[in-house]
Amino acid sequence: MFASKSGGYFARHFAELSEPGRNPPRLSKGKLMSMTWKKAFGLIAASAVALSMSACGGGAGGNSASGKTEDVSLSVWAPQEDQADGNSWLAKMEESFEKAHPEYKITWKNDVVSEGDAKTKVETDPTAAADVYMFANDQLGGLLDAEAIGELGENEAKQVKEQNEASMVDSVTGTDGKIYGVPFTSNTWFMYYNSKKFSADDVKSLDTMLEKGKVSFPLDNSWFIQSFYTKGAGLTFFGDKGNDAAKGITFADGDAAATAVTKYLVGLANNPNFMDDAEGSGLGALKAGDTDVVFSGTWDAASVKEALGDGYAAAKLPTYKLDGKDVQMEAFAGSKAVAYNPHAKNAKAAAQFAAFLGSTEAQKAHYEMRGIVPTDKSLADSITDDDFAAKAQLEVISEASILQPTISAMGSWWDPAQAFGKGILNKEITEATAEAQTQKWSEQLAKMVG
Repeated sequence: MFASKSGGYFARHFAELSEPGRNPPRLSKGKLMSMTWKKAFGLIAASAVALSMSACGGGAGGNSASGKTEDVSLSVWAPQEDQADGNSWLAKMEESFEKAHPEYKITWKNDVVSEGDAKTKVETDPTAAADVYMFANDQLGGLLDAEAIGELGENEAKQVKEQNEASMVDSVTGTDGKIYGVPFTSNTWFMYYNSKKFSADDVKSLDTMLEKGKVSFPLDNSWFIQSFYTKGAGLTFFGDKGNDAAKGITFADGDAAATAVTKYLVGLANNPNFMDDAEGSGLGALKAGDTDVVFSGTWDAASVKEALGDGYAAAKLPTYKLDGKDVQMEAFAGSKAVAYNPHAKNAKAAAQFAAFLGSTEAQKAHYEMRGIVPTDKSLADSITDDDFAAKAQLEVISEASILQPTISAMGSWWDPAQAFGKGILNKEITEATAEAQTQKWSEQLAKMVG
């Protein structure tokens, strides 16, 4: 898991991002020229690596036509769980990579650095960072600013596009339109439910579930509340790709459509079969039998399975009825990915190995050995029948999600959205005040971004 349901997550998550509108430090002319030339050289070097990779077919496997073997050293950062011993996933993948690339005689140096810590460690000194590392995609902007992540070559970029849904490709695409990482798992949320209470058809509709059982949902959590507004009111974050701050956060269908969604949520909060899942209270209620539904991610799979026993089940997000029409709920989605360091001594081999760790073979092994849900579309049939959480996550990524933007302007969403959800729960926002309050929220979001 690299996202938490608590509101505190977002404060920590975005504290690292630069604030919109902050003035950069003033530099002397000499220092500015030095920094400019340094950045230019770094960009030229990174571009040269990407170009050579494209020309050499970096992602296509070994090429030892000359019969010579090249001594190569590669340093790799990965989570502890991936390298616990010689039979762990990382060791197996390194062994497989060596077989696929007999042109290399590789010396490996593995260290423990989790995806969530990658940016902080890399930024300390990009030239001393690992040649290959894993990162959470919300760190992409910072890694690009540090010139510590390499652009993928043509073959690797093609691999990423062929393997993944568009949202996963976008999750590792910079504002320049270039691809900088190889996704290997997604991050999003879905629905767990008690199959002894609901049928497979029942869980397609939130309203049906509310008629037949108890439903919990974190309405005052800004990582969840947008799920009603994206399809219901055309809520859009920073343009089609989620990376154009100038386009802001808008209700494309207008404030009237957004007000209709707000009124639905007011009714939801007042429904006796609904409970707000505040700070994980939904899971506790599930264990106690006080709710039949929780919305969460794979990180809670074991706990939910323990709570529900034989009734354990999961599904993609349901629809809800708005003005007589079924509207699909949509979750935020992101990814974890593998990157190579453009400062690596053996950048070509590093980029090839990064692509290999995100390959179909590696993702399949990652799932079989650690239960890491793959992003590779071709592996959907490899998910075991009883892995309901993995199947639900894949369905959400494919059919019911939007990319969570990673640009700093996204920081303007979290607190106002959380406050709006709280306003609904504490009845500050009612059927009578929904229009005025929704318009006020819309204007607030526009001002904060603009």
